Amino acid sequence: MKLSGSQIIIECLVEQGVDTVFGYPGGAVLNIYDELYKNSDRIRHILTSHEQGASHAADGYARSTGKVGVCIATSGPGATNLVTGIATAYMDSSPIVAITGNVTTALLGKDSFQEIDITGITMPITKHNYIVKDISKLADVIREAFKIARSGRPGPVLVDIAKDVTDPNNLYEYTPKNISFSEPARHIPVIYDEQLEQIAKIINSAKKPFIYAGGGVIRSNASNELNEFANIINAPTSTSLMGIGAFDQKDPLSTGLIGMHGTVASNKAVCECDLLLALGVRFSDRVYSNKLHFAENAKIIQIDIDLAEINKNCHTDYSLVMDLKEFFVRIKKYLLKKDNKEWVSHIEEYKNIFIDNQKDEALRPRYFMEAIEEVTKGDCFIATEVGQHQLWAAQYFTYRKPKRLITSGGLGTMGFGLGASIGTQIGNPDSIVFNIAGDGSFRMNMNELLTMSKYNIPVIVVIANNGVLGMVRQWQTAFYGKRYSQTILDKELNYEYLAKAMNVDYYYADTKENYKKAIIEAVKNRRPTIINAMVQIDEKVLPMVAPGKPIDDIMLK
Repeated sequence: MKLSGSQIIIECLVEQGVDTVFGYPGGAVLNIYDELYKNSDRIRHILTSHEQGASHAADGYARSTGKVGVCIATSGPGATNLVTGIATAYMDSSPIVAITGNVTTALLGKDSFQEIDITGITMPITKHNYIVKDISKLADVIREAFKIARSGRPGPVLVDIAKDVTDPNNLYEYTPKNISFSEPARHIPVIYDEQLEQIAKIINSAKKPFIYAGGGVIRSNASNELNEFANIINAPTSTSLMGIGAFDQKDPLSTGLIGMHGTVASNKAVCECDLLLALGVRFSDRVYSNKLHFAENAKIIQIDIDLAEINKNCHTDYSLVMDLKEFFVRIKKYLLKKDNKEWVSHIEEYKNIFIDNQKDEALRPRYFMEAIEEVTKGDCFIATEVGQHQLWAAQYFTYRKPKRLITSGGLGTMGFGLGASIGTQIGNPDSIVFNIAGDGSFRMNMNELLTMSKYNIPVIVVIANNGVLGMVRQWQTAFYGKRYSQTILDKELNYEYLAKAMNVDYYYADTKENYKKAIIEAVKNRRPTIINAMVQIDEKVLPMVAPGKPIDDIMLK
């Protein structure tokens, strides 16, 4: 059957199992939006307040569901407003497809109104991108874009489409296809049993094994397998920020977060182990801190699906390029059940070294997360902005399942959380979703409160309100002689009036009692909500390792 380019786009999205797209209309995508209007019973469109919010919403949807998130923007500034969200998804390996419109093919390259070379701009921050100038290529490009986005190491793909390709009068023969969602988009090396047996021998002979697990475990849906693997070899297990939830934090082997704000147990263990198993990680500078003193006494085994990550940031002794789920399943038959009792007990002792200062009656960041965990029984999604509150959300909640912490780890995007929490809630409509925000991050994209209100999306926004850019202030306190240059925020924003203007519920909390009451009511009411929670100006994220210092040189106060 012959269809227009816009109709082909809709049919290809339906083929790919897309039920929701996030976006903002404009001249270059009007033909696409006309077809979305006609197909509103097949694909739901969420109109965000800004294109950046659409990209973050698509990202949150993708991270929390494991599906490919989709966002749409017009040409020029509409397309460039997606760039931060695309880069965020790229750094954290989140599968999204961004569809942008462009001027007609005859006007390309002529500095036409609202023309931009968005494929050139996004080349370094996408797995692949396309500009479609020929309707005969459109269906194949969209199908390939989804295939690339979700396979191997996931990531964002951009499809830029000239407006004449979507013209209602421009028709082309469309043939439906059955899509295989497991078909790989590229080849990875064949791993032989002999290689796995060699790796297993090294693991079996280790006296002090330690696991450093990252977001790759979650992306490969291998969390259950990781938990089983760790318990077979009896290895203490840490996670990166992106790996939180990959390992059940109630498991006695869990040592929690590793890195700059990692636990004493994790940071000490990586320095004392004789074998480091790096699984689905990229050895971020926020983890290793000082290469010379990171796992310096250990053999390092790295398993990752992306060849580019092998030996990129940290030299490894052994490595395999393979899917982690496959790794855990195949190596299991070669593993010996280990004891390592003394090693495990030794690392357990480190868990008691740091006792933070938040066990009092005041409303403290620890209680922000403890109350949420108590009220929801731990069954909720936590999205975050970026800053101190992000680390408090990582430290003070017990994550037992993957895909429950939705946060910007690699790019560290302030303003990410509100859009991402909207996408998370849309993708998981029966779940409870919180956005933990700082007052600095919140103001960057607080316009998305209108999106929450318009669609009655019941995200609960908890603002850790300390009146400053807290993480930057913490660094200024520690390393810049308390010269607080441009980090003290104004007090003119009245959050209660803002909530009224946006038609969202509002609670003010300056005590534990008020805060917990607000959480209980917000969870019960299922309405878009702001909780304005007051924080002391000099609350800190601890433990902390100064940049470039050995990872076990830990600041505890």
